[in-house]
Amino acid sequence: MNYPAYPTYKESGVPWLGKVPEHWEVWKVSHGFITTGSGATPPAENDIWYDGNVPWVTTSELRENLITTTLKKVSPEAVSVFSALKVFPKGSLAIAMYGATIGRLGILAIPATTNQACCVLSGEKALSVRFMFFWLQGYRNQIILLASGGGQPNISQDKIRSLRVACPDINEQTAIADFLDRETVRIDTLIEKKRRLIGLLKEKRSALISRTVTRGLPAEAAQEFGLEPHTRFKDSGIAWLGEVPEGWEVTKVQYLSRFKGGSTPLTTEDRYWQDGSIPWVSPKDMKNARIIDTIDHLTSAGVAECASGLVASGHVLIVVRSGILRHTLPVALNSVPVALNQDMRAFVLNKNKMISKYLRWLIDGNQKALLEEWRKAGTTVESIEMEYVLSSSLPTPPISEQTSIATYLDRETAKIDKLTDKVEQVIERLQEYRTALITAAVTGKIDVRYAVDSAGPLGLAAEEAETYG
Repeated sequence: MNYPAYPTYKESGVPWLGKVPEHWEVWKVSHGFITTGSGATPPAENDIWYDGNVPWVTTSELRENLITTTLKKVSPEAVSVFSALKVFPKGSLAIAMYGATIGRLGILAIPATTNQACCVLSGEKALSVRFMFFWLQGYRNQIILLASGGGQPNISQDKIRSLRVACPDINEQTAIADFLDRETVRIDTLIEKKRRLIGLLKEKRSALISRTVTRGLPAEAAQEFGLEPHTRFKDSGIAWLGEVPEGWEVTKVQYLSRFKGGSTPLTTEDRYWQDGSIPWVSPKDMKNARIIDTIDHLTSAGVAECASGLVASGHVLIVVRSGILRHTLPVALNSVPVALNQDMRAFVLNKNKMISKYLRWLIDGNQKALLEEWRKAGTTVESIEMEYVLSSSLPTPPISEQTSIATYLDRETAKIDKLTDKVEQVIERLQEYRTALITAAVTGKIDVRYAVDSAGPLGLAAEEAETYG
């Protein structure tokens, strides 16, 4: 950051604030605002409390944003009956006090009530709402450390009221907030641009996989692998698949593979789990395309005595029972021998018909279609019906072509993944810069009073981001 420091500093008297600019003062939050309050949650079983038009803010809506509307609204009757249910004016600042959302913020763009998990600051005296909005972002980690409680830690209104804030006068607070508004919008715009790029890269990746595993290699790639490009196609007889190359077969899964399942050994038996080294795969491990290790491990006794069995490396693994099947069909290859739990299956393929690497790409590129065909309807927990899997049909190129397709997709998706990783790293750097800029400005480490509306030190971050654009 190329912004200057203030001319002189002094000790703030607060250990975690450290030194502050000479002319800054330290205020308690309770002295900086006219009102510090919270809200309430009317009983859900009575619809009359929620049959109204009074906005009601919950912590899920606090995302460092302007709150222009709310998911739920309460009735004027609720406001009159429940004394804790106050209507705070437009321009008030809300901060989350409970659980995982501690420290999340929102500024009311409308008059609104809140639930009891929100603390609301309103009525500016010595402190500006917009300055405090950024100050609380800069000190969020310190505020979280003040939380108490076990299962659901919280920071009380009293602790928020007693927070000591080092700041200049209102006019200078406004100048700092104006600067941070402008610069964070610039950073956020860049971040959003990079996120859109990641979305496009993911779409390109999915389209590449889906087309290649169902239509064959592009002409140039086919020639590279010594294959003739496909020019003639035939109807596969499968609605989601459409046409396939004329030389390919379409084969029922029951002729391609059998399946290996698993189980969960008794969790009370230490000899099955303690110091185990054999990866035990469950749905929560299916986040990557390749299983190298897992969260949980079994001993050899756990594998041998509990019917889990051992799946040799190089098999295609899928989830057959889990809530994640509502949206996606995770698929992976295991790079090491693993055991499975009861919600997993491994394809044990007839290697004369299909290879694992091709099948993994085939499933990955057609998740939505295969989910619709394999998923069991009408159950409380999403599951795949193995009978449906066995009776379904898949495109089956010659083994040599399957190998070429898998090799090509390994290479091409690796290029896309590498580019995606670089863009994600740019986003991470921009986010770090954003946080550092806010913290430096609200703590007086940099003097932004005379900062002009130009690219300034953000230019470097923008240039880095554009490198991958």
